[in-house]
Amino acid sequence: MEKLLEIMKSLRNPETGCPWDVEQTFETIAPYTIEEAYEVEEAVKSGDMSALRDELGDLLLQVVFQSRIAEEEGHFNFSDVVDGICDKMIRRHPHVFSNDSINSADEQTIAWEAHKAVERANKANTMGNVPSVLEGVSLGLPALLRAVKLQKRAARVGFDWPDASFVLEKIREESDELAIEMAKQAGTENPSPEMYEEFGDLLFVYANLARHLNIDPEAALRGTNRKFERRFHYIEEQLTLQNKQISDSNLDEMDKLWDEAKRAEKLKGNR
Repeated sequence: MEKLLEIMKSLRNPETGCPWDVEQTFETIAPYTIEEAYEVEEAVKSGDMSALRDELGDLLLQVVFQSRIAEEEGHFNFSDVVDGICDKMIRRHPHVFSNDSINSADEQTIAWEAHKAVERANKANTMGNVPSVLEGVSLGLPALLRAVKLQKRAARVGFDWPDASFVLEKIREESDELAIEMAKQAGTENPSPEMYEEFGDLLFVYANLARHLNIDPEAALRGTNRKFERRFHYIEEQLTLQNKQISDSNLDEMDKLWDEAKRAEKLKGNR
């Protein structure tokens, strides 16, 4: 760690460091931090331990980078970050570091959330605010993931549908409302604020369905994105073998190749 901290210090040196590193701020670095976290997940999904090692290093570098900027501005340093997370882990695991008793992962999850709720309430009281069960759900999260977290918080106090069948009914209702707005705007190019709102409502309910099914909607969509890329690449490759450009093809031809890709994947999966 000392070596890495010294490397970052050298990179940020205004006189002898790297110009790109020197000009970075909290705001410019934050998107890279999010990207590196997703690349860690991608490495885990692929089962590539060498890639995972590298991606964890990249993610650690983001922590060091932001800690260095904070130190330069007089806010805190990397040691403060480490001390803070150590204190939090000890505080939230009294069954490990003190005499409390917890016998299962489910009990630990409940206790963890209880500790977080107390911390949020204490923070709200310190700031003179009314504590909210939605407090602390980061605005920086991807919108679908944030929707799930907001819904989980609300569900803890009973604001939730009994099961997924009710959510499916709500999806049909929201789809109908979106269809009404679409009909109103038939022939227009730019969506109205009302259409944005109805589409957002539909996505929010889909996120709720994912929560009821214990599905991470971001992970599910990333998987579908990968599948789309894989099958579309197949179309491009097959057309290339036919000495054709994709721009020279038509939808029927591409659909047939898409179906070929699907069948090939199913056969491969059954072997």
